[in-house]
Amino acid sequence: MTYLKNININHQGSFKLEKVELMKSQKILLILLIVISVNTVFAQSRRVADRYFEEFSYIQSAELYKSLVVKKGDTSKHVLSRLADSYYNNANTEEALIWYEKLVKIYRNEVTDRYLFKYAQTLRSKGDYKKSDSIFLVLSEKNDKSNRKIELENENYLLDYSNNKDQRISIRNLAINTPYSDYGGFILDGNAYYTSAAPKKGKKQRLYKWNNQPFLNIYKAKESIETIEGNEKDTVLELNNHKILPEPITTRYHEGKPVFTKDGKTVYFTRNNFDGKRLNNDKRRSVNLKIYRASLVNGVWSNVLELPFNSNEYSTGHPALSPDEKLLYFVSDMPGGFGASDIYKVKIKENDAFGKPINLGDKVNTSDKEKFPFIGNDNTLYFSSDGHLGLGLLDVFQTKIKNDSTFTKVTNLGEPFNSKRDDFAFYIHEDGKKGFFSSNRKKGKGDDDIYSYYIYTTPSICTKTITGTVVDAKTGDIIPDAILKLVNASGEVMHETISDVSGNYKFEKVLCDSKYVIKASKLDHRPDQKPIDTMSKEIEVVKVDLKLIPLIIGDQIVINPIYFDFNKSFIREDAEYELENIVTVMKNHPEIVIKIESHTDSRGKDAYNKFLSDKRAKSTRDYIISRGIPKKSIESAIGYGEEQLLNNCNNANQRKCSEKEHQVNRRSYFYIVKGKDRIQAKQQAEKIKVKKRISKRNSYLMFLRNNFKSNGNNPSQNKCTKDSDCEEK
Repeated sequence: MTYLKNININHQGSFKLEKVELMKSQKILLILLIVISVNTVFAQSRRVADRYFEEFSYIQSAELYKSLVVKKGDTSKHVLSRLADSYYNNANTEEALIWYEKLVKIYRNEVTDRYLFKYAQTLRSKGDYKKSDSIFLVLSEKNDKSNRKIELENENYLLDYSNNKDQRISIRNLAINTPYSDYGGFILDGNAYYTSAAPKKGKKQRLYKWNNQPFLNIYKAKESIETIEGNEKDTVLELNNHKILPEPITTRYHEGKPVFTKDGKTVYFTRNNFDGKRLNNDKRRSVNLKIYRASLVNGVWSNVLELPFNSNEYSTGHPALSPDEKLLYFVSDMPGGFGASDIYKVKIKENDAFGKPINLGDKVNTSDKEKFPFIGNDNTLYFSSDGHLGLGLLDVFQTKIKNDSTFTKVTNLGEPFNSKRDDFAFYIHEDGKKGFFSSNRKKGKGDDDIYSYYIYTTPSICTKTITGTVVDAKTGDIIPDAILKLVNASGEVMHETISDVSGNYKFEKVLCDSKYVIKASKLDHRPDQKPIDTMSKEIEVVKVDLKLIPLIIGDQIVINPIYFDFNKSFIREDAEYELENIVTVMKNHPEIVIKIESHTDSRGKDAYNKFLSDKRAKSTRDYIISRGIPKKSIESAIGYGEEQLLNNCNNANQRKCSEKEHQVNRRSYFYIVKGKDRIQAKQQAEKIKVKKRISKRNSYLMFLRNNFKSNGNNPSQNKCTKDSDCEEK
């Protein structure tokens, strides 16, 4: 020991050294005890937060985990991931983004793809598409679907026009596809028209230098519906006997994306800026695209004219007609748009005249590329975009057109139409059962391939209805406006609803063979939850009733008894869990002021019982304050010992009383002394707030389910040059 270096130590000096050494040991022991105590407190608070998280009480768990980070500096992977998840599962993407970002920054090499996916999702919700897409690109390259797919309650979600949830889709890579670019598809009178870069037969081909393929041409083929052994499930749409459209439609440059009027006498199509003799350039020596129109006269295409809103200085292309053929939709990069290319509409007037092009607005158009519009008979606009949240690069989306000028929420069509790569040129026939889309997805035949699809009906999918009633656990009275959540095995909220005026709720079309938890909650009530499963084939309606316990009764906030260790005033883990209910009520009603009373049984000395109960009352007060409740909101915290017993178990009778009878006297009260008159008004306001939040929440859940994969990087934009003339996808 360093203190024994002096060899001339007398008795007194030796004693002093021993005392110094003892004092040092005591300090070290004290430090160790403090460290152990702090770690114990951290671990206890973390366990309480975990308990709320595992009960799907994400608001409470978020507060507790955040307190661990902010006040105690706990930035462990466990705490950060669960803090972010608590916000994410409650649709608070702004807060979730903060903590996913911190999680990824600290544990970059340890976080799973599941957290990278959620981080990317929250980045997109903020509008940071570039950073989000870079993460999605990494994830898509890993090809691990299990980490990126969010469970779909309606796994058959395909198109809004289909109300029959028993419908499926078969798709076919068409036999006419080539190693070159083939895309599009439009059916008219049993014939299909599409675009292909396949070489023309018997002629030496000029190659388009951008992709070293021949130039695009419009082809015509016969439609064929094939059914194997009469099984509708095996019905597919095929094309055969294809041939190129003759001149003057076809030139030595690009033609593509045709759309025909219903009488078949007029076609609109895209072509390079070619006047029949030479290509025309813009000021930057680039060749743009233009829309042309041709007429069918005596069976021959003629009168090829460019439309008046074309320009040498920007591109127009991808024409589409409204069902009444009074509007022409198209794509352009003309000045004044929102992004790289936008969708426009223009009125078709009499005598082959046109109105002024109108941009469809930012509901449809983004800062990136929108292309390939098509309008179905039900006035649904289908288009491709790499700016809206998708599964890959270009994806197919839909929106309903109302009054020719407004649009419903843009929705991703999901699989099988969309993939991790480009998906575009969607078309659906007027019968609503067949159509085409194009894609350069893996396992295709060439660059871009045309896929046909056919919608068929299958036996009903097994689903259940979950219903029940929410009541007051103490009185049995019905509880309206309670929030019901259907939570899957991964802790994700699948559906959310509100109990009606009779306390009833209902979840419909819940998949069979699954396990869930139903959780009920309401302002100023202790929540309830029950596990259920939908395994039984015989039971079509699963009934689950739930009971809520009011936390405010009369002038008190009532919780379960909080317990202390023998002869201690330290807040235990089970007490901390219970006191969170007090914290929740006081945060819900910041205007209220409470007083705390603590009582003991009669065992032990009167004075000591009063002293101990007072310490416990103040320890309770200090915990509540540590959770962010202002000191002024607690008027007093007083221990009364055994002064206010609730039964006859006094000093004289204490040995005659059972433990259960003594337990009645060990209690704490939380009296509301101010602000109680304002609680009812807050509860009424909460009803309105909850209904709005549920609506927003359900929209968010639908967004996640309909977009369960996400974009990779946007493809680089390629501008056609003099030697590189193209119809861009």
